[in-house]
Amino acid sequence: MHNIDIEVVEMSLDVIKYAIRRVTATDPKLGYPKSEAELDELAGETITPKGIGGENAFKIFRDVLLESSVSIDHPRHLAFVPASPTRAGIMFDLVTAASSIHGAYWMEGAGGIWAENQAMKYLVSLTGLPKGAFGVFTSGGTTANLSAIVAARGAWREREPAQERTRGLIITSDGAHSSVKSMAMVMDADIICVETEGRLEAEHLEAELAALSPEDRERLFAIIATGGTTNAGIIDDLDGISKIARREGIWFHIDAAYGGGALAAPSVRHLFRGIENADSVTIDPHKWFFSPYDCGAVIYRDPSIARRVHTQGAAYLEIATGEASGFNPADYQIQLTRRLRGLPLWFSLAMHGTDRYTEAIERGIELAQIAGRMITSAPHVELVREPSLSCVLFRRKGWKPEDYNAWTHRNHKSGYALVTPTKSRASGGFETVARFCFINPDTTEDDIRGILATME
Repeated sequence: MHNIDIEVVEMSLDVIKYAIRRVTATDPKLGYPKSEAELDELAGETITPKGIGGENAFKIFRDVLLESSVSIDHPRHLAFVPASPTRAGIMFDLVTAASSIHGAYWMEGAGGIWAENQAMKYLVSLTGLPKGAFGVFTSGGTTANLSAIVAARGAWREREPAQERTRGLIITSDGAHSSVKSMAMVMDADIICVETEGRLEAEHLEAELAALSPEDRERLFAIIATGGTTNAGIIDDLDGISKIARREGIWFHIDAAYGGGALAAPSVRHLFRGIENADSVTIDPHKWFFSPYDCGAVIYRDPSIARRVHTQGAAYLEIATGEASGFNPADYQIQLTRRLRGLPLWFSLAMHGTDRYTEAIERGIELAQIAGRMITSAPHVELVREPSLSCVLFRRKGWKPEDYNAWTHRNHKSGYALVTPTKSRASGGFETVARFCFINPDTTEDDIRGILATME
């Protein structure tokens, strides 16, 4: 199975040819999901006692499976939080895999970890956190948030040993990402989601703290704000919330998984004032820093706290741990085994320079403003709220939820665009609306105009 034979060589050539075509493609197919039954019929049995051969397996992937998967870098994929990895990042993701470097400990992966840390220094510099702040790359925002809040709980219990078996409490807003609730469930912590009109303000937090019982106040160990909500791009009152957290001695975490890319954009950097006061920050390079999936990051104001909480102990690991061994990424987040997720970002940053990243991120913000103006001038649609970062919420006048769903599937199935509905707070509840999220700088004004025309 590990022999180098003629089939492996020939298959490698086919794979490389495909990869080159895909990386250089300027207008990839969007892709639309087939049912499991359809895929069963088209692909047939692929896992067999004798194997079907690399050529056949790759042909099935290329001709069947890819057709049923969405290209995240399609310029008219504006749903969820899309991605647009650089060609350099995609290429180096292949190099990273081929290099077979384990990225948990310096002893095994020193060179790769050093390169990751160069990219991390850039991310940390954008936050304005003080000297000594640092972080580590994770599998995504969920893992980054979980790692940060586990560290927060560890710090709380270090200060208050009597709370070792106490179920902790977290405060966030109703606009926080769904992973925050999931994280609390995994940790078996309670969570209060403060109801807002979209933005968590300092006064919301003050009111919530005043309403807590003495027992709950003792259990409170973390406050989570959002630096760019995934639904609408809203940035919480980071400065005001940070001052309250500091006054009360509570860990302050900022989830900027999506919005963190905008820290590199001078046009909106001022909106993040207060992020420099955070105890931890989440940023996802696979979103607005154009890195391939999967690549998140968690940054700590005081990394030594995270190291005390996350370092794993085992007899076979002892030789790889300790200060003399260098920086060990496994000591700062919940994963032990890890790939070098930051390497493609490092290579792309090194190749292109940070100015190009700023330009690409500013383009996403500009596209949102352009879309806002187009919507305002069109008779059949209207803005729900002003565009924020690269998110735009808008409604088609007279449409019901089923109309939005049918429109999404119609455009997607035709291969033209993937734009999905969401919910926005309205009087008496929530309203179904349409949503753009611009990440790909290759999206054009004609793309926006054409998508809006499909609503007429």
